[in-house]
Parts: sequence; C-alpha cells; structure tokens
Amino acid sequence: MSKRPQAKHKIDRRLGVNLWGRAKSPFNKREYGPGQHGQSRKKPTDYGTQLQAKQKLRGYYGNVGERRFYRYYEEAVRRPGDSGHNLVALLERRLDAVIYRMKFVPTVFAARQFVNHGHIKVNGKRVNIPSFSVKDGDIVEVREKSLQLPLYIQGATSTDREIPGFLEVDHKAGKGKFVRTPKFEEVPYPVRMEPNLIIEFYSR
Repeated sequence: MSKRPQAKHKIDRRLGVNLWGRAKSPFNKREYGPGQHGQSRKKPTDYGTQLQAKQKLRGYYGNVGERRFYRYYEEAVRRPGDSGHNLVALLERRLDAVIYRMKFVPTVFAARQFVNHGHIKVNGKRVNIPSFSVKDGDIVEVREKSLQLPLYIQGATSTDREIPGFLEVDHKAGKGKFVRTPKFEEVPYPVRMEPNLIIEFYSR
C-alpha cells in the first residue's frame, strides 16, 4: 500500500505551506520545515523556486508520480494555448481530483483510495483508475452500496470546502456532473500555484 497518505502532514511542512488549507495542518503551528535546519532556510535559487512550484502542484493532487506528471507536462505543451493552464486543466480532469472537488471524500488521498476500491462509476461503468481522465459532460457517481461509508459521509457533510462552479453535485444521490474543464483562475487552490514556473522547470 502507498505511504503517501501517511506523508501528507510532512508535505505541508517540507513545502512550507498549508497545501490543502486544512485546519489540522501542522504548518498552522510550525511555519518552518522539518528537521534541525528547518528554521534556517536560505533564499531559493531560480531552479529552487521552479522545483518548489512543481512539488506543490504534484503534492496537491496526491503526490502524482514524477513520470506521470512529466507526461502531463508533455501533453500540456502539445496543446494550443497557455501550457501552464493546460497542465492544470489536465490535472483537474483526473478522476480522483474530480471526486475530491465534488466532496465525495474529505481528502485527495482518500479520493485515490476510494477510486482504487471500486466505489466510483463514470457514465454508469465502474472505474478504479485514479488517473482516469474525465471528459466534459461525464456523470460521476458513488455506487449505491458505498453511500453509507463513513468516508463518503465525512466528505459530503464537510463545510471546509465549496464545490466549484464547473461541477454539479447531488450528494443525496451521490452523483455529480463534470460540466466543463475549468480555467486556471477558477480552480480553488488554498495556496498560490505557479504552473508557468513548472513549464520553465521542464523546459530547462
């Protein structure tokens, strides 16, 4: 089993931000990195700043693997328009990101687990691949037997996040619609994301 869910608290401190805007983030109490040198960080170089931007975006979506993340970059560059905004659009179409946005689960790490365990259907068919790319107009729903799971109830009843306008959700039915791919400025990140720096990082 992946150790990434257990590392989510460390990610906040390592990156120096409350990445998911959580009330229980350790960063809220200790605004410095872990370890004996955590409070003596030097000013980052341009490379360090770009690397930090990449690690924040990767971490936010559940620590996406480097190889897959690089493939998202390649696809973003191939598409017309702003490559940084294209990168975010591709990440927002991941199935685990979509059910996190729909508040079917409380965290993006829980979203990956929820999909892996077969609790989600897309257009009536079960999908257990977290990186599955959702298309505009797709219907995403929780299996009827899974609506009583504590994880779903916790996500659906949480008040710490709002459902963005590019989604339509009915929590009573456990169903939502991915209306359209969002623009970068519509994505509700709790911290500042700089996808343009990620494009620069990989273009070096």
